[in-house]
Amino acid sequence: MAGAFAGKLALVTGAGRGIGAAIAEALAAEGAHVVLTARTSAELEAVEERIDAAGGSATIAPLDLAEPDGVARLAQAIGGRWPTLDVLVLNAAMLGTLTPVAQIDGKEFNRLLTLNLLAQQALIAGFDPLLRRSEAGRLVAITSGVGARPRAYWGAYGASKAALETLVLAYGEEVKNLAPLKVAIVNPGATATAMRAKAYPGEDAATLKAPAVVGAAVAELLKRDFETGFRLEVGG
Repeated sequence: MAGAFAGKLALVTGAGRGIGAAIAEALAAEGAHVVLTARTSAELEAVEERIDAAGGSATIAPLDLAEPDGVARLAQAIGGRWPTLDVLVLNAAMLGTLTPVAQIDGKEFNRLLTLNLLAQQALIAGFDPLLRRSEAGRLVAITSGVGARPRAYWGAYGASKAALETLVLAYGEEVKNLAPLKVAIVNPGATATAMRAKAYPGEDAATLKAPAVVGAAVAELLKRDFETGFRLEVGG
């Protein structure tokens, strides 16, 4: 398929539904071959089928990113098949229970940080060599407004996103003079996703923008030559 990303390889985490799926489909529509990863095979297969039906191409890689050595195995598999990775989208995350900081459950907080932060560092470490080999590598991390603007009861999730931003932006500073690799942060804002519905169960999803709006915005961002540290706030 011809397009802005023809011949490019992209990896999108949390690609089984919602924003991750929308980003993957938008990149595939522009010609990228997209590796889709998430825990649920059936969801990934549905996204792959939609991409194929639209004339794009994708590979599914079912994986729980929080599993020990899971990311390393994924990086080894992709590195054994492709010489470079052009786009890495860090989207996978869990919301956890919205609760006062003093009442955060330690075990759940540990699981949340494992996925939302530790697995993200493992992804950066695992794919750093492939990203550096790209002629124009791009890393995009999906964040949340509560990472920058703390909100009552959102302490656990917000802390994980604040830490993710710091981690990703530090990585961007480390590599910007060593490789043509750039890093951006994307805050999707209020979007009709399963995570949003869990956080706001009484909200009318029809009043929110669709994940496809975020997918299109990320694809458009990746077409541009932005500076490392660029932050995109998706309106609508």
